[in-house]
Amino acid sequence: MSSCILDQLDTYGPQGSPAMSYEQAAAYNAQLARSHYENFTVVSWLLPAKLREDFRNVYAFCRWADDLGDETGDAQRSLELLAWWRRELDACYAGRPVHPVFVALRRTIEKHDIPRRPFDDLIDAFVQDQHVRRYDTWDQLIDYCSRSANPVGRLVLYLCGYRDEARQQLGDATCTGLQLANFWQDVRRDVLDRNRVYIPEEIARKHGLDVQQMVRIIEIDATPVAGGDRACCTTKDLPSVGVMAIESSYKATMRELCERTWRYFEKGRALLPMVSADVRVDIELFGLGGEAVLKMIRRQDYDTLTHRPSLGSGAKLLLMMRAIAGKIKSSFAKDASH
Repeated sequence: MSSCILDQLDTYGPQGSPAMSYEQAAAYNAQLARSHYENFTVVSWLLPAKLREDFRNVYAFCRWADDLGDETGDAQRSLELLAWWRRELDACYAGRPVHPVFVALRRTIEKHDIPRRPFDDLIDAFVQDQHVRRYDTWDQLIDYCSRSANPVGRLVLYLCGYRDEARQQLGDATCTGLQLANFWQDVRRDVLDRNRVYIPEEIARKHGLDVQQMVRIIEIDATPVAGGDRACCTTKDLPSVGVMAIESSYKATMRELCERTWRYFEKGRALLPMVSADVRVDIELFGLGGEAVLKMIRRQDYDTLTHRPSLGSGAKLLLMMRAIAGKIKSSFAKDASH
């Protein structure tokens, strides 16, 4: 898989990076944020201007760590690069940042007094990805999310000025929900691109789904057949014979997984009235995006093997308008109370 991060290792890799001023490093991080898109633009225009640069600096750390862990195609190489990335984090917290990401991030860390643990936890999660490719229990998966997803929410809250554990735990709930929704959305991709399965064996067994059989079916479907076509079914094809064989058990498993995931989003909504209005819309959009994915999965009867649910630009705009409308409604209600 192509990665502009890996393409930059010759310039900004373990052998060293060219010296940069804060302004140059911040500009590098801004360009990185503009060139990568998730379900929503990383730093939306709704954010207060005073926070945008800091959000970009944190995002750049996460983007680099993510690609170093996921895009090399070689577990040993990823482990070596992640160890180097942690050493760069060491230098940053020692006040001697070298890499441009950390040159800019150092000022953000100092400004908001951000502890090191969320950054370490994220690196730990990417290290775990190199060793653990299957999960036996739901609790094991949630433990993984506590490092792979929750630190991002905690960093966001630090940037917004919230350090208390009550808000942090509510943010954890939304971040765990987002991570899980992404897993259920990308079952095929995770198998084919990274040989990973996040469906816990204990839940799959309860519904009669053999995870190893599912993996074999996905791999067989993706194998080219005579004539150069693929045996796999795309979003426009009918299910293959293999998929049809596990369809019922897969859907039952996915239904339970989605129902469990909904509870995290429901819990996380309690955070919204506890944050200031100028950041509430952006925080709400993260939850709305994950909930929208779960709704799409439900609408397609929990079949994510042949149809990958994804939010188009129209759906993203609707979610943004919904969040903005909620902000305006709250403002009117506040004005009326006075």
